[in-house]
This record gives sequence, C-alpha cells and structure tokens, in this order.
Amino acid sequence: MSSGARIGLVVATVVVIALAFVLLSPGDDDTSKTTSTTSPPPPAQTNGTGGATPTTTTVAPPPAPSFKTIQVRGGKPAGGVRKVTVTKGDRVRIEVASPDTSDEIHLHGYDLKRDLKAGGRVRFSFDADVEGIFEIELEGAGTQIGELVVEP
Repeated sequence: MSSGARIGLVVATVVVIALAFVLLSPGDDDTSKTTSTTSPPPPAQTNGTGGATPTTTTVAPPPAPSFKTIQVRGGKPAGGVRKVTVTKGDRVRIEVASPDTSDEIHLHGYDLKRDLKAGGRVRFSFDADVEGIFEIELEGAGTQIGELVVEP
C-alpha cells in the first residue's frame, strides 16, 4: 500500500470516528443553537511554469466543549460540593457521573432534571440567563452535590 493510500485511510478513519462520536453523543443541549461558518478556499499556488499546483488543506474538527464534572460516589459528591462559577450569558456545561449511584439530578432555579444511572453520566448544557446561586442535588436523597454561581 502506498504512503498516500495509508494517509488517506488514516484521514478517513479519523473522520468516521469523529462523525460517530457526534452522532452517538447524547443530546445535552437544553436549547439548540447552530452556527455555521465557511471560509473561501486558499488561492492556487503556481508551479513556476504558469500552471497551478494543487493544494490540500486539512481542517481539524473543533474541540469538544469541556464540561465541569461532578463525581458522585456512595451517594455523596467526591471531594465535597463542587462549585461552578460562570458569568451571565455564558454557556454552562455540567456533567454528573457516578459508578454506584442512581438518582435524579436536579439543578434548582433553572429547574433542569436528568436521571443518573449507576455507572453512567448525565449532562446539562444551557445558557446562564438568570443570576444567582443554584443548588445541584441528588433529588431523591436530598443531597447537595454542586452549586452553580451565575455572576453579573
């Protein structure tokens, strides 16, 4: 197999993996906002004889958004109650994961709820449009696991 074919195979594999990740990721946005940008192709380069030299541009996919993770073990927040501070208007991304706890996760104030299963994780993703301090809790147990602070 030629090196060009190997490179093509690697690029195709990366694209397939990235698409699979996007398509198989759980829906985590409470509001959907889609933006799309396109840029014009780069100008053709000449090969010194007046002809154009073909150019190939590889664009890496944008990095996945980062989530503030709250780990729950034995029905308690590992390392204590996790404080997440954002500015009003920011996109909030919180993930709750647990190897052994099943309960409803409730973000008070925004009244968002997710069912967490032992060995799993849930995500909250939304725009911080209300200022204040909001409790994140294991609803059934009544245990606070996090605190969302939305500053002006």
